[in-house]
Formats: sequence, structure tokens, C-alpha cells
Amino acid sequence: MSGTGAPLPQDAPPARREDGRTAVPRARIRHNDYGPLLPPGLGDWEPRLRVSVVIPAHDCQEALDRTLAGLAAQSYPAHLMEVVVADDGSDPPLRIPGIAPAGTRLVRVPDGRWGRGWARQTGAAAAAGDILHWVDSDMILDREHIEAHMRWHHLASYAVVLGDVRFTPEGAGPGAREVFAAVAAGDAERLFDGSAPHAWRAGVLDETRWLRDAGATAYRLHSGATTSVPMALLRSVGGVNTALNMGEDTDLGFRLAQAGAVFIPDPQARGWHLGPSTVMLREKEVHRHNWSVLPDYIPDLRWLRTHPRRHWLVPYVHVVVDARGASYEDVRASVDAALAGTVVDVAVTVVGPWSALTGGRRSSLDEPLLDMRLVRNLYAHEPRVSFTEETPRDSAPAPFRLTCPAGWALGADSLAELLKLAESEGYGLLSAVLDEEDGSATGVRVVRLERTAAFARAALVEDAGDLDGAVHELFGSFWVSADDFGVKAAGEAEPVAGDPAKWRAGAARWQREAERLEAETERLRAETERLRAEVRELEDGRQRGPLREIIATAMRQGKAG
Repeated sequence: MSGTGAPLPQDAPPARREDGRTAVPRARIRHNDYGPLLPPGLGDWEPRLRVSVVIPAHDCQEALDRTLAGLAAQSYPAHLMEVVVADDGSDPPLRIPGIAPAGTRLVRVPDGRWGRGWARQTGAAAAAGDILHWVDSDMILDREHIEAHMRWHHLASYAVVLGDVRFTPEGAGPGAREVFAAVAAGDAERLFDGSAPHAWRAGVLDETRWLRDAGATAYRLHSGATTSVPMALLRSVGGVNTALNMGEDTDLGFRLAQAGAVFIPDPQARGWHLGPSTVMLREKEVHRHNWSVLPDYIPDLRWLRTHPRRHWLVPYVHVVVDARGASYEDVRASVDAALAGTVVDVAVTVVGPWSALTGGRRSSLDEPLLDMRLVRNLYAHEPRVSFTEETPRDSAPAPFRLTCPAGWALGADSLAELLKLAESEGYGLLSAVLDEEDGSATGVRVVRLERTAAFARAALVEDAGDLDGAVHELFGSFWVSADDFGVKAAGEAEPVAGDPAKWRAGAARWQREAERLEAETERLRAETERLRAEVRELEDGRQRGPLREIIATAMRQGKAG
């Protein structure tokens, strides 16, 4: 594959990693603005990365035949492409047809397992490429579809590429031979008169300059129909959630975003979905199903996390309190304040030497690690508090992490206000200054709010270890006063009392009272206006009375004359 266009930089031979995969440049992309990446023209470059196309399939032999026929005519070099069909318990089992890419393999979901999550993960586990490309079994890809995806992966090691999907009208599709001939000739579009994009997806692309301005929400368009991801990135997030039979692609997209991914939709990666999707046909039912399970996994779905007391599987904010060397009272003040704020989907990790707390005979009041034991006693059965020996490397998939020194207490709205600032400006790091601290790197002690995706991206591109600097470059960072956000020393903070639900209930009562008073004010305003009108009418009547008498007298005199 070569031509006259500008090829990818290849001044040195591609490096190989220990796992045998090809190393990829680590471009520095701000937020989701992939604009600085300049992909080569189709046909004008030399690929070197291997791609595994994974097709989850169930009882769809005819549709699979068409999909494989289209893949057999791809422009991407055959020796760099494999196809893995993951049979999700079809009866009779699926087979590889005569028209298919060379070396296409079939794997079967383990007995007793089923569903799209299991099928996708089974195929991914069997794949050997540098890049994994998901393709649904009812898709037909244009001749350069795989190539269009792959050129981006040669530019950035954390690119997740989204194909351009068109939906055809319902009805019988073309045969496999017709598909192969049309795709090989670069004329697949003629097979699908009347195809159109999904309206919601098209709207999102239009509003966000094709996701360049989408920021943290770009993952919303991640779809299993035709999406590609670096294998290393996929494995770093744990692969596909096999517990999900619907919505698994959205869940995976969210976790890839927290791992630092940039999402790139490519209009030249054209493909056709045979018939409308399930969402298009049964949208309300799909939402009813998915919105019962996805809120546990995707904290970004804020409108689905409105219950004031619910606990969720993945917290929105992971709070880390370092208890080493701190008193029981100081640790308790910090942890209790974090749990009592108006942001309720919070989890707290307390760092300390927990393994040293043995169960042997000891002095209950005089043991050396008494304060640590008291902390563990207090929170041993609190489901939102966990214990660890070392500060966690990251907080994924929670979108944010807040680190708070023991002895400092968040106010009721401190976390909510810090999150509001970070979300509105897209900051990757907020540092709230508490006080001076001798010997620290910055000379001050701070509460840090870190965006998980920002620090994951920084770790992917930064060699020198200055993650804060890389986060500032790629997402922005900002310093604020902790006092301005209601963060106080434990001895100065208001005692934790009540709970967010009571505060909200009180706010609701005040809101209802305000609405009542507003209605009463409106009634009084209308009554006042009515009385003013009557007064004006009376005054007008008195003014007109003498005038009418003068006119009547004049008229009588005129007649007499």
C-alpha cells in the first residue's frame, strides 16, 4: 500500500515491545481534540500494525456470510489482518463460508456462558493483533474501512476509532458474492440506497466538531458496531464486562476514557448496518433495560443517580485519606466529613499500616498503633470505606480522586463546588491550598482533586515522571484557596450532623414555602392593581361630573337663544 501522499514518519524501523506488538508514537492530545493528528490519505502509506477483527455472532449465518465477504475485500494488507468470529452458542454452530479473509477463525463462548459481553471478551482473548477492531455480524464495511481506522492507530497509542455507520431500510440484503464484488470494486454504496446515519449520533458530531469539543463525554459514541482500540489499552481496563448483555460497549467506552483514551470518529471509515438497530426500533425499552444496570458502572450518568441514599458500585469520587502518623480524631474528622457531603456517591480509602494490627494479646489502651486500630474499628463495617497499605496508583474507573490530609474536613458542599469548577473548565487537577508545609515539594499542604482520565493520559505520554506538568499541558490545572471552598482544620470545622437527605428535605420545604409566598405575592399584586383601577375610575368620575354640568348648561342656553 503506497502512493504519492505524505506517509507516516518512519525515520527508524518500528520498535517491538516485549509482548511482540509494535510500539506506537505517544502523541500529546489535549482533552479530545485530535485535530493536530494528521492521518495520511487512504492508499498513501505503509502500515505495520496487526489488526484483529472480532465479530460476536449468534444464529446469524447469512448475515455473517455478508460481513465476512466484505472483510475479504478490504484494502488493508491481508498479512496484517486476522478475523476471529466468536460464536455465542449458535445452534447449529456457525461456520466459515467460502468467501472470507484468509485464516479466519471460529471460537466459541464457553459452555454455560452467553451474551454479547461474553462473546466480545471471548473473541478478544483469542485475538493476537496490536489493535482489536470490533465489527457486528450485521455490518458490511467499505473497502477502505479497516485502513481508515488503522491509520489513526499508527499515530497515537491511545486512540479509539469510531467508524461511520449508516443504517439501511428493512428488507433482504444483498448476497455474499454481490457484497464481495461491490466492496472489491470500491462501489459498496450502490448496494444501499436510502441508508442514513443515526440522527442522535449525527447531532452529537455536529455539536462537538466531530468530538473534538466533546471533552470527557466523547465516549458516549463508543459502539460495538465498528470500533477499534489498541489491545494494550483494552487489557489495561480489564477487557469487556462479561456480566453485561446490553450496554457493554458504553461501559467499555467509559472505562477506556478513564484510561486516557481519545475518541476519533472517521467519516471515511464507512459501513452499513443491515436494517435499523435495536435502539432505533425499541429505544424506550432499551433505555428501560440499560438504565437499570449502567448507573452502577458509569458515574457520569448523573441523572440516573438521584437517590439521596443509594450506594453505587463505582463511585463518582474516590477520596484518599493518609492516616499514617495521624491521630484517630484527625482521621475520623476527615473521613466522616467526606462521607457526609452533598455528593453522596463517594468512596473513601484510608492508607495505613493495617497489616501490623495483629490479633494477638495486647494492651487495649496502650498498644503502639492504638490510633490505627481505633480507625479500623470505627469503619470496619462501613461499605464505603476501605483500607490499604499504600496510596493506590489510580482510582479508575471513578472519574475523580480527591486526596485529603488527615485532620482537614470538607464542608458539606466543598466537594460539590470543587467538582463544579473542574467540570465546567475541564481541569485535570485542582489544588486547594490548606497551609504552609515545610519540606514539601511546593511548600504548601493541599487538597488535590484529580481527574482520572487526565492523569491516565499523562502517564501514557510522559517519560520524565512530571505527571502534574503533563496534566497541566493536556487538561489544565488551577490553584484555589481551600477556605474559599469550605475546607477547614478539624478543630475549626462544623461537627458532622444530620445528613444530605435531611438538608435536601429542608431545602425542599423552603422551596415549597417560597413558592407559596410567591403565589401569595402575585395574588396581592393583582388585588392591588384592581383597587388602583377602581380608584382611578372614581377619580375620573369626579373630574367629569362638573364638566358635564357646564356642557349641559351651555347647550340649554344655546337652544334658548
